[in-house]
Amino acid sequence: MKSKIVLLGTGTPIPDPTRHGTSVAIVVNRTSYIVDFGPGVVRRAVAAYQSGVAGLRVKNLRKAFVTHLHSDHTAGYPDIILAPGMYGRSTPLEVYGPRGLQAMTDHILAAYEEDINERIHGLEKVNQRGYQVNVHEIKPGLVYQDQNVRVEAFRVRHGSFQAFGYKFHTPDRVIVISGDTAPFTGWLDIYQGCDVLIHEVQSAAGLRSRPPMWQSYHSRMHTSTIELAEIATKAKPGLLILYHQLFHGVSEEDLLREVQERYTGKVVSGKDLEVY
Repeated sequence: MKSKIVLLGTGTPIPDPTRHGTSVAIVVNRTSYIVDFGPGVVRRAVAAYQSGVAGLRVKNLRKAFVTHLHSDHTAGYPDIILAPGMYGRSTPLEVYGPRGLQAMTDHILAAYEEDINERIHGLEKVNQRGYQVNVHEIKPGLVYQDQNVRVEAFRVRHGSFQAFGYKFHTPDRVIVISGDTAPFTGWLDIYQGCDVLIHEVQSAAGLRSRPPMWQSYHSRMHTSTIELAEIATKAKPGLLILYHQLFHGVSEEDLLREVQERYTGKVVSGKDLEVY
């Protein structure tokens, strides 16, 4: 039972048309598990489905995990509620994430109440259960398990947010997704020996060109290429995938080179719709 990793979106808050909002799909046995839902998530899922990833059919978007509530990770939340509800999802969306997720969900459902009511009670007569959302506000540890995956959440360091990363145990691989984070206490125990580490990163060289205020902010919120190279050297993942790349004015090739100069393992700079 081979797992697939699909990078639905590798973007940041910067409105880059080549990189949609942050989102990663883990697909096992035609079942998808979405981590974060930035802008464009459903359309990216459709693009992946049309390219052969059967688990990303719209009506199969049923399970999602949120790292934190920044907009570049959640602006697609209404879409992942509404579009699958409209196009055949027959069970509630199950969503796991930090404190505040229930309130966000309640406000989204209230904002789209007229639309939802019309879809359900108007001429379309869609399945009401497909629009329902079951929210699970989580703590570190095991947060989800079924016949395909076991999912552990771990706390990360990203400002004052309650923020998490996720560790997926699939039949063939252990996959870790960092979410947005600066280096944090206990990372080695979580990352060590995983098959795939999908990690956010920012260019250390590019950051030095930013104004002092932004240098201070980003260094406290994100992981630099130098820091990530040191982390990966100790953790030894089978594959390191860079995502949520903050280039700070340097090229993608230069950012990747900053990591490769200090880390000799296998590393790629991820792009939207790549499959691993």
